[in-house]
Amino acid sequence: MTDAPGTAPLLGAADIRALAGELGIRPTKTLGQNFVIDGNTIRRIVAAARLDPSETVLEVGPGLGSLTLGLLDAAAHVVAVEIDPVLAGKLPATVQRWRPDAVGRFDLVLSDALKVTELPRQPTALVANLPYNVAVPVVLHLLEHFDSLRHGLVMVQDEVADRLAALPGSKIYGVPSVKAAWYGTMRKAGVIGMNVFWPAPKISSGLVGFTRTEPPATTATREEVFAVIDAAFAQRRKTLRAALAGWAGSGAEAERILRAASVDPQARGEVLGVADFARIAEQGRAAGSAVG
Repeated sequence: MTDAPGTAPLLGAADIRALAGELGIRPTKTLGQNFVIDGNTIRRIVAAARLDPSETVLEVGPGLGSLTLGLLDAAAHVVAVEIDPVLAGKLPATVQRWRPDAVGRFDLVLSDALKVTELPRQPTALVANLPYNVAVPVVLHLLEHFDSLRHGLVMVQDEVADRLAALPGSKIYGVPSVKAAWYGTMRKAGVIGMNVFWPAPKISSGLVGFTRTEPPATTATREEVFAVIDAAFAQRRKTLRAALAGWAGSGAEAERILRAASVDPQARGEVLGVADFARIAEQGRAAGSAVG
């Protein structure tokens, strides 16, 4: 790395528009494309990601390469997964032009991040500006399939950031909050305004940092626990006894399982932590409930 992080030139608004013009593209809502056009925002994201210089970073949706360049300044290696073949085709040339010394530290994978199960290198961190419409599924998929991911920072719709980081008892605590907690500790790491993107979205973005932790100790599988979570929040105003009746086979059986798991049958899913859901799944498994 010839330049220290934060000193090498990054793509600005004119550079981004010029690259898009070369490719004859305009950002599409379908792919949730909003390109960051402000170098200081890139530096802020990279700093908030708390990367070690030895790390391999996984970036999803690199687009025209704004964040990619910042990550190459801060980490040993960057593996970028891009679904758009036109954008993917241009990215290596952008790295070559702006960070010629980093070409050997960059891998590009043309794929849908929701389908990726193998990468050329094992990433230790995830840092990405994620399309709003697939942010939660992408984060959960990558945490499921890449145990090597120990921490990361993602930029998502601000409301989604709040949901991912929500704790039990909060009005916005729900399925994304609990499933994310299975993999680690989520924290809100900041808000990004609209004017640093092209095109400017109609809502702010939120930064969510995470640190991998071990899932709750349980004999239930992740799929079994997630099935209980889905059932509990399918009708979030219902008591757990009522919400889990279908999953357990009957309200009475749901109540028995809940009591065996030391959970109040009259409680609602929004007050339970991931360990509580794991205990319910474990008791349901022991009872032979139709989990999944």
